Amino acid sequence: MTDPAAGNEALLEQQAARESSARTYPRHLPHAIREASGVTVTDMDGEEYYDCLAGAGTLALGHNHPRVVEAMERVLAEDRPLHTLDITTPVKERFVDTLFDSLPDEFADSARVQFCSPAGTDAVEAALKLVKTATGNRSVLGFQGGYHGMTNGALSLMGDTDPKENVPGLMPDVHHLPYPYEYRCPFGVGGDECHELAARYVERTLDDPESGITEPAGMVVELVQGEGGAIPAPDDWTREVRRMTRERDIPLVVDEIQTGLGRTGELYAFEHADIVPDAVTLSKAIGGSLPLSVVVYDESLDVWEPGAHAGTFRGNQLAMAAGIATIEHVLEHDLDDHAARMGERLRGHLDATERAHDAVGDVRGRGLMLGVELVDPAGESDACGRYPANPDLADAVREACFDRGLILELGGRHGSVVRFLPPLVVSPSDVDAVGSIFADAVEAAIEDADADGRREVAA
Repeated sequence: MTDPAAGNEALLEQQAARESSARTYPRHLPHAIREASGVTVTDMDGEEYYDCLAGAGTLALGHNHPRVVEAMERVLAEDRPLHTLDITTPVKERFVDTLFDSLPDEFADSARVQFCSPAGTDAVEAALKLVKTATGNRSVLGFQGGYHGMTNGALSLMGDTDPKENVPGLMPDVHHLPYPYEYRCPFGVGGDECHELAARYVERTLDDPESGITEPAGMVVELVQGEGGAIPAPDDWTREVRRMTRERDIPLVVDEIQTGLGRTGELYAFEHADIVPDAVTLSKAIGGSLPLSVVVYDESLDVWEPGAHAGTFRGNQLAMAAGIATIEHVLEHDLDDHAARMGERLRGHLDATERAHDAVGDVRGRGLMLGVELVDPAGESDACGRYPANPDLADAVREACFDRGLILELGGRHGSVVRFLPPLVVSPSDVDAVGSIFADAVEAAIEDADADGRREVAA
């Protein structure tokens, strides 16, 4: 029987004895959470942390926001149904109203919505089925560095090959195109030339009769790659991709599962480039911290037969109520603008850390979706003149941050990018504290690495 007063160590030991070896976060964030409020969590030993992971970007309003809690309590107090499959309710209709109000009119006015099973990866699966059904085609275009989830089709789109090792039966006919990762450009050039070449490569590939790619059913893209390392797509590149897909009748699916609802400094990442996609996948923030996912798409794609896509838990009424509260709060308080301002403030701290240390190679991202790529200055530069990735240092920085009360996660090529995803309600003083802890952690991790190197040389 679990002791409710047990400390971190006891609960972690119990978790390790009973849970799958596939568990991830407890291995490098070794604590058990007792309570949470706003941007902080407190563990079973009473230690408090700034949470810049925030449920992998799920907690737009932070932990236990009063407006979200009140909305959920109201559903329970009024004996509303909690589980309705896809049967509608007043809560569901209000959720759709609120969601569509958050989208640009040009997109929302001709949109349809499909409620999916609860995870973001389920929305990606639904979007893949949608565009394949609408076009009659089977091949799908994705991008190097992309991350769209861990189910079959979503995993097939992933750029990282490690999670796909020894996984049988992945979706065939997925083609990965170069993403405009300007710090480590796939074409070995820098600046605007990188995204210009990337766009030109995509267009030539689409027009090449011997490219090996059959007529595409759709293109799926993140406009800020999250797990791929907080890499923002340049707006000019995004506009070019929209142009070429529209001209060739290729549905463009924008994955907004992590970027959506204000995180990048606009309500939706595609708004930075002022484009209108054919479909958008949404989850995380739109459920107000509870499981919910949808695909919103242009009505021209709506050729499904009844029952063509289903899912038992697509009628999560508590999540819809929490989602209404979250979306309304974001809209009423202009939290997209706040995210842009706080992102600039945090980036100022991160840029200062970059200037102080050669091992900090790049600071990038948009809004409150930022990343810091750590490198090895003693290594040989690549074709772009960049030092090699330094995953060991990134891991040490994450550990040093955790020891100082800051929860962060890694991503990017070789796991060398420290990622920041704080709640959108983060305050200026919170941002300053996070930036200070990170700077101290980087300095300590570099000093420890240098000391280890000196000991190895002496030995």
